[in-house]
Amino acid sequence: MNERIVIDPEVQHGKPVIRGTRVPVARILGGLAGGMSYEEICREYNITPEDIRAAIQYAQELLEKETHRPLPA
Repeated sequence: MNERIVIDPEVQHGKPVIRGTRVPVARILGGLAGGMSYEEICREYNITPEDIRAAIQYAQELLEKETHRPLPA
């Protein structure tokens, strides 16, 4: 999906991570959702703003592929 995001069964149990790191995409998104700034995430996980944008894009692409059905009332 994205050249900065990799899935390798040998790294983080096959969860999507930033290439060349063991930082899961979910951790980056969780940090953003929790109020961390790009600068804080970059400093905490030693990644770049481009890596953060790639993680967001990866999540967006996954959501676009999802099939959504209304819940019964």
